[in-house]
Amino acid sequence: MSKHIFVTGGVVSSLGKGITAASLGRLLKARGYKVMMQKADPYLNVDPGTMSPFQHGEVFVTEDGYESDLDLGHYERFIDENLTRNSNFTTGAIYQSLIRRERAGDFLGGTVQVIPHVTGAIKERFRRIEEQTGADVVITELGGTIGDIEGQAFVEAIRQFRKEKGEADFCLIHVSLVPYIAAAHEVKTKPTQHSVRELRSMGIQPDFIVCRSDHEVGADIRAKIASFCDVEADCVFENTDCASIYDVPALLAEQGFDLKVCERLGLEPRESHMEGWYRFTSAMHEANEKDDVTRIRVVGKYTQLPDAYLSIIEALHHSGVMFGRHVDIRLVDGEALGEDNVEEVLGDADGILVPGGFGLRGIEGKICAAHRARTRKVPYLGVCLGLQVAVCEFARNVCGLEGASSREFVPDCAYPVIDLMPDQEDVTDKGGTMRLGAYPCKVAAGTLAAEAYGEPLIYERHRHRYEVNNAFRDQLTEAGLVISGLSPDERLVEMVELPEDVHPWFVASQAHPEFKSRPDRPAPLFREFVRAAIARHEGVDRHDVTPVVD
Repeated sequence: MSKHIFVTGGVVSSLGKGITAASLGRLLKARGYKVMMQKADPYLNVDPGTMSPFQHGEVFVTEDGYESDLDLGHYERFIDENLTRNSNFTTGAIYQSLIRRERAGDFLGGTVQVIPHVTGAIKERFRRIEEQTGADVVITELGGTIGDIEGQAFVEAIRQFRKEKGEADFCLIHVSLVPYIAAAHEVKTKPTQHSVRELRSMGIQPDFIVCRSDHEVGADIRAKIASFCDVEADCVFENTDCASIYDVPALLAEQGFDLKVCERLGLEPRESHMEGWYRFTSAMHEANEKDDVTRIRVVGKYTQLPDAYLSIIEALHHSGVMFGRHVDIRLVDGEALGEDNVEEVLGDADGILVPGGFGLRGIEGKICAAHRARTRKVPYLGVCLGLQVAVCEFARNVCGLEGASSREFVPDCAYPVIDLMPDQEDVTDKGGTMRLGAYPCKVAAGTLAAEAYGEPLIYERHRHRYEVNNAFRDQLTEAGLVISGLSPDERLVEMVELPEDVHPWFVASQAHPEFKSRPDRPAPLFREFVRAAIARHEGVDRHDVTPVVD
């Protein structure tokens, strides 16, 4: 039987509940426990797949093809486990399933209500992940903030679940803002007191309180919070801003957070093995202190919100740390990029990356970036849409197919080198209908992709509707484009590249390898892309750039 830990947030959103939950997961896994994580989101969307990245950041894709909240990316990177569609659910998904059952007559004419039906469906999701994974510990983060009207059913479900599971197998951690008031030169506890009062008014008493602040939350402040919120003084912890999110596990471990959680749940406090994690964070800080930087430019569409490219940025950081280099990542607005300013914007780039995306906006700027990388021999990595714009650029400027584009952007273009996948032609619904999740790819021997992966068959996660048009495949390859990855039936182009005697490192993937990157195991294509960018910056052969972290 699993132990269940619930993490709620108070005062404001975007506090770092997900990082707190993921850090605890990392610490418990380091003590030998099997940990699984889950995110419950109270909004009415069925899943985040159709939401703009400006709303909630990137859409993270699981191995089994679920479009999820970006917190699942944090969970995977911290606990090093592949999560599934059972690790994220929303109010919309709960209501959709209940309405479907009601229409089918499953409730025998009864009145379908928030209690017991909605709360019961939520609790079933808590149980399902326990049953399907057999985890020792399940950590569930509740999205939003305590007091939000849309989250009330979830809080009630958690209250009921606590009673049903029993105190010994349940604990609740409340993450709350402790703001610093500059005029008073002190941190204030009142917002946290009110947040916990709200939580208690709904029938839940937190077992632990984690104080988020940009200033130190001293022992006297924590004791005050403990007194007013009716928790033990040694069950209030501080989680002040760190230089990196990867420092949070150490910050919490130093205060004995995981040991107190083990004590509360009756878990044996096994020996902790965080050595690998701490080797990574030590190397990370050493690399980031270097003045010399390798400059990576990410040419995208949602550049006002870095979280829209969170997994891309993390995979690049992982790779930089592996080689002991400081990687400077800057987002470039593709819509504002053109031939008139490309030299000014990308002239100092040691590597150019074009990430995934949808829609026409910024496409010509991305094609311009791919052209710059190809003609100036700047290392290039294309991810999903980044492959498609690279193919469009190659078709226009090497194959002579003027105006070559994708039917997604120019439906009636003369040379649609990118076209809708055949199985997408009759699809009208937008949510959850793309090619999603992990798919196999045969890697061509002797290619840069083969060098990166070291295996003939690999699996990467996908999220797309369009693909390279096979009608142009021969024309592209005859002009020098190398198809380095194909689906096992050879119907779909998965990776393309330029020969190494033409370009030092130019590779693009239809997949999203960033989703599987880990702090101690960077995604292979990102690792090799950063290696090539470092080599360009330092004026050495890329094979002379070697890892400093194993």
